[in-house]
Amino acid sequence: MNAAEIARNLHGRESGGGWMARCPAHDDKDPSLSLRDANGKVLAHCHAGCDQQTVIQALKALGLWPEREQQRVIAATYDYTDGAGQMLYQVVRTEPKGFYQRRPDGPDGWINKKSNRQVLYHLPEVLQSPIVFVVEGEKDVEKLREHGFAATTNAGGARAPWLPDYTEALRGREVILIPDNDAPGWRRVSIIAKALLGSAARIRVFDLPTNTKDISDWFAAGHSECELIAILEGVHAV
Repeated sequence: MNAAEIARNLHGRESGGGWMARCPAHDDKDPSLSLRDANGKVLAHCHAGCDQQTVIQALKALGLWPEREQQRVIAATYDYTDGAGQMLYQVVRTEPKGFYQRRPDGPDGWINKKSNRQVLYHLPEVLQSPIVFVVEGEKDVEKLREHGFAATTNAGGARAPWLPDYTEALRGREVILIPDNDAPGWRRVSIIAKALLGSAARIRVFDLPTNTKDISDWFAAGHSECELIAILEGVHAV
């Protein structure tokens, strides 16, 4: 990846011997990020005052910095669609472990940038299901679906905001929240449960055993969908 590729992904323009684009490290109304190639490296400078490390971290978060781009390999992709099944964006999981979003750019291309519209994962299935599991990551969603359950999550992990559109998609449904077994996971579930009060028909929380990180680990330990259902029957509604 070179300066031109980064700039194009940021909808930048050529300027002198380099490129100008909107800086992803701040709300940039007037393109202030200069990019150019020098001795096989990309040089980036924000003329609005963002320090270089902050700019680089913001570019890395978008999958637009060459050091990380050369090292990582795509391990999985997760399609996010609207209610009719139309592709909006993908979450890409990489090895070494990392995540970024990209959205379609024509029939064969991608823009490595977060979509303006954020939706629940497997939204069409969510809208058709009376009971929906909400977990923290796409991997856990797919594991639950393998066992016959409707499940969803939102992109961005435990610290991503829970949006009103997510609550609306779950309106009138029984929602079973399964947090990752750590402090951020429980904080996230608390936020979601509060947001769903008055909208969801019923809210339940499945408390994973100690030393079990997530629902994928729980299934990997030999537990079954029948056991999960039996345990949930004893969980009181919120």
